[in-house]
Amino acid sequence: MKLWALAAGLALAACTRAPEATRVAGGIVSLNPCSDAVLAEVADARQIAALSHFSRDPASSSMDLEVARHLPSTTGSVEELLALRPALVIADNYLSPATASALERLDIPVVQLPIAGNVEESRSQVRTIARLAGQGARGEALVARIDAALAAATPPKGHQPISAVVWQSGGIVPGDNALIADLLRRTGFRSLSGAKGMRQADYLPLEVMLADPPQVILAAGNARAEEDRLLSHPALQALTSTRRERLEPSLLWCGGPTIVRAARRLAEVRAENPLPHAGGVRGGPVIGRDKASPSPAPTTSGRGG
Repeated sequence: MKLWALAAGLALAACTRAPEATRVAGGIVSLNPCSDAVLAEVADARQIAALSHFSRDPASSSMDLEVARHLPSTTGSVEELLALRPALVIADNYLSPATASALERLDIPVVQLPIAGNVEESRSQVRTIARLAGQGARGEALVARIDAALAAATPPKGHQPISAVVWQSGGIVPGDNALIADLLRRTGFRSLSGAKGMRQADYLPLEVMLADPPQVILAAGNARAEEDRLLSHPALQALTSTRRERLEPSLLWCGGPTIVRAARRLAEVRAENPLPHAGGVRGGPVIGRDKASPSPAPTTSGRGG
């Protein structure tokens, strides 16, 4: 009786607090933008009860925004999930214990998948999500696309790795166990932050950058004004062998279909930066603004990977 009373109360709350959630029976709900992107690739639209609201926001989405905005969305509250009554919820390891407990009491199954830290983990998650959707063949097709993109982005024999820093807003860098670090290695780069033993979301001081400058700075910040202040520091004026290239932040967060785009972009950067050795400190021109963004964009909020 208590459970039914709880369910009735939650359903009433859902009617007033979750106008965006589509009321459908069954289907799969994804609560993470990474599983969103994979699920949208491998499942039929009718199988998707809702994607996370993150995928509708360009600051956090890792999939086509138009596709995301044409599918049901949820914030992941228990009230919304009760209204959706999905057959399955796919979440990450950050699902709150209270939500997990409530879903268990409501008999809504949950599968938790961690954020993929390398290509192998991402392949495995693609196959898992496809299997959960009953679309194993589509999962294998997506894995084949990922493998083909990585093969096309593999550097030629004899290529010397190009030292690179993925610099996010505020000087934050990825750790060596992040997916982007694996992609850098596979596409002909050497992660400077990884080589220094830095961990995920560590801060790379400007002094360290100057003491051992990379050949390429991959500018991946959302807060473009802040990012430009860092990269226009007077001390960087002397780096003549370091180039700046734009890397969309959405390429950092997730695996699955994102790997295809990330591999292609990194291969482009490698082709444009055939430098034979690491950048030195000499008198000369300032690091140029990236080709893709000739002027600063308005400041937006985002999340780092």
